Amino acid sequence: MKIGIVGLGRMGAAMSQRLREQGFDVIGWDQKAEASAKVAAGGLRIAANPSEVAAASEIVISSITEDNGARGIFNGANGFLHGDVTGKLFIEMSTLQPMTGRELAPLVEAKGARLIEAPVLGTIPQVRAGTLFAMVGGDAEDLARGRVVLEKMTRRILHMGPHGAGYAMKLAANIGLGAYVQAIAESLALGAKQGLALDQMLDALSESATATGWLKAKTGVLKGEPGDMTLDIRTLRKDIMSAVATGALTGVPMPLSAGTLAALSAAVEGDYGSGDIAELPKFFREAMLQNF
Repeated sequence: MKIGIVGLGRMGAAMSQRLREQGFDVIGWDQKAEASAKVAAGGLRIAANPSEVAAASEIVISSITEDNGARGIFNGANGFLHGDVTGKLFIEMSTLQPMTGRELAPLVEAKGARLIEAPVLGTIPQVRAGTLFAMVGGDAEDLARGRVVLEKMTRRILHMGPHGAGYAMKLAANIGLGAYVQAIAESLALGAKQGLALDQMLDALSESATATGWLKAKTGVLKGEPGDMTLDIRTLRKDIMSAVATGALTGVPMPLSAGTLAALSAAVEGDYGSGDIAELPKFFREAMLQNF
């Protein structure tokens, strides 16, 4: 089966490798030439634009950073919908706002194609192992067709409902992640002000009722040691911003998320945006504390 992938950043590149290992014929594209060149060096065939990817594929996956970028690869010059896409299935795997999914679906259907959204929980190690958790929005019949691809990258696929439902669930999950990282930042900052050592605090937190797999995996980074990048601060800020915007449009107050967004935005402005989210507590201690 011929699969297209647009968006060859960390996740897209890992997905392209995983699918090739599973026997799919994969073609890709990224707006950044360096991203395309990196995966091309590993043997991935690169198209000239998204339209060419769609033309060469039966199923097209997209993994894009933000909503306007997703709109561009569908509707922009040389976007997916620029050519004949009759009968094709698009699997949109970005973390977008629910309203974006509801906006794109009828445009795709008007061109004779189908669209499902499948944002995932998990990152690069889970892609490589095929153990992502996918939250799908769209028609069940289209999901059934897409399973041939999704099942090669996931341990479980949950159909959340119509278009927009998958994105809503991903934002809801990332609200918890953002709040947890902010809670760790404040916990470590409070302890540091009271003279506690970082190693001592992380040891104690690992035994607490709120200890998580994320805390265990990121303890080294929280201590200042190097570690694999999973999710950067700038991207999490975008996701929390999308959650706050969605809440505002639907009448859901988001005071916790608004506070988390303020801290993430400060970190981005403080040149921490490209750092792993586990570096937020370090920024918080360095830049956000008051001295009396």
